[in-house]
Amino acid sequence: MIRVVLALLLLAWSSGAMAEERSSLWPDVPAATGEPHPEGNEYWRKNHMALMKHDRDLTMHLGDREIGASLKGCFECHTTTNASGKILTYADEGHFCRTCHDFAAVKVDCFSCHRSTPEGVEEDAQHAAIRPEVPGGEDGRNEILAYLQRAAGKEAEK
Repeated sequence: MIRVVLALLLLAWSSGAMAEERSSLWPDVPAATGEPHPEGNEYWRKNHMALMKHDRDLTMHLGDREIGASLKGCFECHTTTNASGKILTYADEGHFCRTCHDFAAVKVDCFSCHRSTPEGVEEDAQHAAIRPEVPGGEDGRNEILAYLQRAAGKEAEK
């Protein structure tokens, strides 16, 4: 009987120690600087990609640029800096997005087109070089904008 009790106590103690060790394996996520998400961090951890895709579709298909889950909005609070205070780009391992995405081995392709820092922060020429060319150059950008405006007008007529 004493052996059973000792075995159970040892098992209970070791499982607690193992859980403690396992928690140190999770990535150290940098703290945000703004107000907490009303939905909570866990909700955003699990659903951020679905929310960003939904809002991407609103922007790309309807031309709605006033959306909630934009990368620009994320970087208002989730910008990380190094020890000297320099804002980190996605090229740096300490970038906010890379903390979890590297840990989970998830490829992030957002920054092949989008900025990885807030507006006004200088990004490397190397980052700018990976941005795809728009067919037609600046004229192509204007054609896309005109299309989005027409699409928004048709949607308003419905």
